[in-house]
Amino acid sequence: MSSEPSIFFSDANERQGSFLRRTFVLGGLTTLGGVALTGRLAQLQVFQAGEYATLASNNQFNFRLVPPPRGRILDRNGVVIAGNRPSFRVLVVRDETKDLDQTLDLLGRLLPDTLERRRAIIRDVNAAPRFSPVPVKSDLSWEEFARVNLYANELPGVMADMNEARYYPFGGAFAHVIGYVAKPNDRDIKAIEERGEKVPEILYNPGFRIGRQGVEKAFDADLRGEAGGNRVEVDARGRVVAEDIGGSKPAVPGKDIVLTLDADVQSRALEVYGEEAGGCVVMDVRNGDILCMVSTPSFDPNLFVGGVPSSIYRALSEYERKPLLDKAIYGTFPPGSTFKMTTALAILDAGINPAERVVCTGGYRYGSRTFRCWKRGGHGSMDMHNAIKNSCDTYFYHMCNRAGIDRIARVARDLGFGQAYEIGIAGQSSGIVPSTKWKRDYAAATKWDDDGTWYPGETLSVSIGQGALAVNALQLAVMTSRIANGRKAVQPRLVKSVGDQRRPSGAAFGDLPFSTEHLDIVRAGMAAVANDVTGTAYRASQLGLGDIQMAGKTGTAQSRDYKPGESRGPRNADWSRRDHALFVAFAPHDAPRYAIALIIQHAPAGGSADAAPRAREIMKTVLLKDPDMRARIERPLPPEAEAPVGLDEGEAGAAPGGEVTGAEAAELARPPSAPAPQAPPTATSGPRPYLPEPPR
Repeated sequence: MSSEPSIFFSDANERQGSFLRRTFVLGGLTTLGGVALTGRLAQLQVFQAGEYATLASNNQFNFRLVPPPRGRILDRNGVVIAGNRPSFRVLVVRDETKDLDQTLDLLGRLLPDTLERRRAIIRDVNAAPRFSPVPVKSDLSWEEFARVNLYANELPGVMADMNEARYYPFGGAFAHVIGYVAKPNDRDIKAIEERGEKVPEILYNPGFRIGRQGVEKAFDADLRGEAGGNRVEVDARGRVVAEDIGGSKPAVPGKDIVLTLDADVQSRALEVYGEEAGGCVVMDVRNGDILCMVSTPSFDPNLFVGGVPSSIYRALSEYERKPLLDKAIYGTFPPGSTFKMTTALAILDAGINPAERVVCTGGYRYGSRTFRCWKRGGHGSMDMHNAIKNSCDTYFYHMCNRAGIDRIARVARDLGFGQAYEIGIAGQSSGIVPSTKWKRDYAAATKWDDDGTWYPGETLSVSIGQGALAVNALQLAVMTSRIANGRKAVQPRLVKSVGDQRRPSGAAFGDLPFSTEHLDIVRAGMAAVANDVTGTAYRASQLGLGDIQMAGKTGTAQSRDYKPGESRGPRNADWSRRDHALFVAFAPHDAPRYAIALIIQHAPAGGSADAAPRAREIMKTVLLKDPDMRARIERPLPPEAEAPVGLDEGEAGAAPGGEVTGAEAAELARPPSAPAPQAPPTATSGPRPYLPEPPR
């Protein structure tokens, strides 16, 4: 039985229904997609248009921080002692270079000295934020600047521009008090973070500088100003295409700071020191203004602005005279005989009669030890006035223990020793003023073998400015200013104004706890030191400015212990084995206006031979710059005395023998405002020869 083929026919209506269903599904999906796309477009273009326009603009523009011009530092007369100067520089932007090594190779052909600093340049470029220009070399000459610009198109990522660099026109004259600026480092960033503060973004800018030491550091926040920024248009690779002037923000310059220093006096002080080391401070005894605060040897702070080479820094730090150390406020020294005014006031405070005499035979025997006076043969009979004038050690050996170390220490603190002053900058040393309590505390803190008992023999050394005493030049200047003022405990002032804000003048000083009578005795002794022909600084203290005279005190302080019979620091001795030379003074001595304290570290000779002449030259500069002092110097000399009626001209003022005595001639020649010179302690036929104070 055979089967027949079958033919099946699909239903046309069924096929049409299936097609319609698929069409409906696809159409619905298409419509839904279109509606969603339309809605999204509406959201982006209508509702979020502003937001995405901002994002697109941010992708097109970059905001580059611009360091602000640093505030200037001026002296009391408006002379710029720290300012800014234009500087050509070449910069590299890491993200605009295809190959940094190749770019530096090409740049090295134009600026060969950049090859020596290649490693440091790469380190700075890698550490900088993206698209931030990094200075490769500053202070380009015009030829170098033109050469870089000529080949700029062949050096991707390299540009040359002009900026402001810190500049110190007086070089080393103000180096220690002003300080310098340098690039921020990791320690600076960490210190800010440890204080819980947000690190300013400008600190990461390679061209930004912060203050180091002195006024630059103490007032860095005021001098820094506020950073600005340039809004620049960039392409897809981040390269600058144009600058949006309207979107840029100008930087706000830092505040100017005016100091009490005088540039002429400061420069003169550095000049007269020559190659010697030490510190000098000049103060106005009326208001405490510091006119000079110099430390020598110094250094050029301009070297540190762009980064000092390690070889130069090593040479500065290893030099035995320590040019990086501020010897005016940080370095401390034994004051030597300049401390004898302090001891004298303590003796007077103890009720001892200043007319009481001590016979100096060249030394003082105490216990089993002989304390030598600087003058081997002795000074003879000395009262307080002559002991100050002649700097007799033996007198103070005899008297000091009747006053006691604690009284001497109290007077020393009243005169300004043993403390740091609020002058606006840090880094001061308080020094040491020994007392019974100080020794007990020192013994306990250091676990010293000594039980901390103060022995009277130690007072002898302190009384002449030796022993544990340690002072700085600023403290010596404060002491001298307070003695010269006579009424007020003068406080030093360094900063006159910050921006528009003036600092207090310090006129409201406390009163000194000393009687006018006692201060007059000490001041008269200092006047005799400088103006009596037998004074230890007579020859070195003559100003030659009319009737203006100084009152002062020399000092020579041991820098080490000497063996019996050992020489006391001759001129040909090793520098570090010499004694220190000191001199303090005020002028005019009849109407005090300025005080000076000068220290020479390891001087060739002593206070009268080395320190006093230099102090005289600095004081002359100070007086000549004062209009009142110039008027006094330039006023006419008093008219010559007329001969009495009935006497011949040659007989006027004659002695019984028909000759004018030396004392009478001196009295006739003395200006009316000048005090009569003190008579020598022993009768002589004429003025004694000048005897410089030897090292002691």
